Amino acid sequence: MGELTAKTAETPKGRTAAPGPASSTGSTRYDGAAGATSPAEKRSTALLHRLRTPRRPRLWFEILLIGFSYWLYSMIRNAVPEKRSLALHHADWVWSFEHNLGLAVEHGVNHAVNSVTWLIVGMNYYYATLHFVITIGVLVWLYVRHPERYGPSRLVLFVTTWLALVGFWAFPLAPPRLMNGKGFLDTVELHHTWGSLSQGSLSHVSNQYAAMPSMHIGWSLWCGITLVTLAKPLWARVLGALYPLFTLTVIVATGNHFWLDAVGGALCLAVGYALVSWLYGRWVYRLPVLPRPAV
Repeated sequence: MGELTAKTAETPKGRTAAPGPASSTGSTRYDGAAGATSPAEKRSTALLHRLRTPRRPRLWFEILLIGFSYWLYSMIRNAVPEKRSLALHHADWVWSFEHNLGLAVEHGVNHAVNSVTWLIVGMNYYYATLHFVITIGVLVWLYVRHPERYGPSRLVLFVTTWLALVGFWAFPLAPPRLMNGKGFLDTVELHHTWGSLSQGSLSHVSNQYAAMPSMHIGWSLWCGITLVTLAKPLWARVLGALYPLFTLTVIVATGNHFWLDAVGGALCLAVGYALVSWLYGRWVYRLPVLPRPAV
């Protein structure tokens, strides 16, 4: 068989034919226009390659970026017109919708947890502080331990937060504690705990009708997914998984959100992950790992 193959490979003049377009090495030839690339395409490819190349973040830039972004987010959030009547109307609609589903649990949770003073006071402080403390803590941990994943993951958080602004504008919603005649308890007002932007003079600089979507849930889910995906200790992954569940309990028990607000926050986060993963061409936590600097 080998001799027959050799003969068939010869030309009429006895010379071996040149290999075709697909050689044994798997290389491929391109002709003229087929391989042409416009300058704009080259620049776009180079920009995309640069974006997707892992790099270590710069601390000063990240501090300025996060500080400025949160300030701008707060300004825009509070600049959204407080449409009280519309927000209360939406709250009645959400409450009625949950009743139709047979899942209107907020009132019972609100009253049950409020009957245990130490528990509801702790939840009030949880609501006012951990939302920021844990999110910043996870960002710092990412910056130190996973610098190549920090940028894309931080971008997910930013996209999620900016999407929430659209929700605040398009669907103003009063929290359960501000509804008329529904019997919800404002646990911060009842127990005189500090830290709520809805009480005292701070209530005039904070939009009280921006309950949908819940960024307490959006941010806590981001923290949980990040820890479950990247943390190595089992206890850290367990706490990461439980943190959004604790947060959901807190936002409902304190009368600050409906559980549907939590669904809205989760949807914003899902869109954030989808957009950033598409931009980077892979799941944000699967980017190549940078070599660790020599000690």
